[in-house]
Amino acid sequence: MGDNRPVTLHIVIDTDAAPAPYEQLRSQISAQARSGALPVGYKLPTVRGLAEELGLAANTVAKAYRALEGDGVIETRGRNGTFVAAAGDAAERQAAAAAQAYAEQVHRLGLSSADALSAVRDALRASYGG
Repeated sequence: MGDNRPVTLHIVIDTDAAPAPYEQLRSQISAQARSGALPVGYKLPTVRGLAEELGLAANTVAKAYRALEGDGVIETRGRNGTFVAAAGDAAERQAAAAAQAYAEQVHRLGLSSADALSAVRDALRASYGG
């Protein structure tokens, strides 16, 4: 049978650490949506409610929600609230579009495919810390 444990949003913000709190919030919600810990259709707390719960300014939470909506991770349905969208599909589409734009750019610049791939590997190592 299914897993009947309730789904909960688990966020830990370190206000003394980099990156900024809104980015910590954005990345944690995004990761939980991608992993399935927050399933598609999960209703997120209101901006004000989450801000109070985390001890953050409402503008900080609103900024994170706007970034997540721009990334296709969440969607706002008017007065009904904010929900986890089909993030995997949106993330994959955005990654494919970015990869296509990159491929076109390096081709115009005259880089070989090996040099272009090397640049991607370096960028991924820098971003993912590996």
